Amino acid sequence: MRLQGCGTALVTPFRADGAIDEAALRKLVEWQIASKIDFLVPCGTTGETPTLSHDEWLRVIDLVIETAAGRVPIVAGATSNNTREAVEKARLVSSRKGVDYILSASPYYNKPTQEGQYQHFKAIAEAVTKPVILYNVPGRTAANIEPATLARLAEVKNIAGVKEASGNISQIADVCNAVPDGFLVFSGDDAITLPVISLGGVGIISVASNEIPREMAEMTRHALAGRWDDARAIHRRFLPLMQANFIESNPMPVKAALAMMGRIEEHYRLPMVRMKADTRARLETVLRNCGVL
Repeated sequence: MRLQGCGTALVTPFRADGAIDEAALRKLVEWQIASKIDFLVPCGTTGETPTLSHDEWLRVIDLVIETAAGRVPIVAGATSNNTREAVEKARLVSSRKGVDYILSASPYYNKPTQEGQYQHFKAIAEAVTKPVILYNVPGRTAANIEPATLARLAEVKNIAGVKEASGNISQIADVCNAVPDGFLVFSGDDAITLPVISLGGVGIISVASNEIPREMAEMTRHALAGRWDDARAIHRRFLPLMQANFIESNPMPVKAALAMMGRIEEHYRLPMVRMKADTRARLETVLRNCGVL
């Protein structure tokens, strides 16, 4: 199975008492699948994973696996800035029937060198049987995976691709040129999905598809099939929403939007909090203008 298309970096719904809202999560997964999403990504950054306990992290992944029941591939998030812990988390999810790929971000806060990142990801890949997708998001981790390092990592068994969220289209072009054919390059930013695909990327791991799964999946499929006019039409309609999802720190806007849509209750775990009144009003205006509300 070659992963491609649009995958949703799922939010983690919470109840007022702070517990995971399992019923809401199951409903989100069902809606995503009914909307023809290509794959699902539980426990990424958008899932507020840093605030989940170890047991909660596994529970969210298991709930998504159970609910999806093999209908779409599952890419399970398994990240730590402690390499030994990252290896153990990757081993745990790799052993889960129903997990198809593992997503692991660069070690955050530590600011490892390029060699440190290479050794970190190599250790993870060598410890698992499932393919690993690296997650490059230097705005969150303070550690960029440079194209030359990614080319080295692409030679490691079980390292299958990268979610590129550097926001640097020149770097992503270098990445697409540096890695071998068959290495999966996903956009990590909704707004640049189309240029990434035009450079050789295979899709998007998306925030916006939490709110508009059908439209994001259709846009991505059009682009992959070379139907650029159709892809651009969807992109133009929803670009304001893609941008509005980041007017405050992700996942605060997307969870606020889903609450406005009646999909979840709006609860966060500190240090995430509710949006400010002015940015919340801007988000609601965008949602209405895009026809989401």
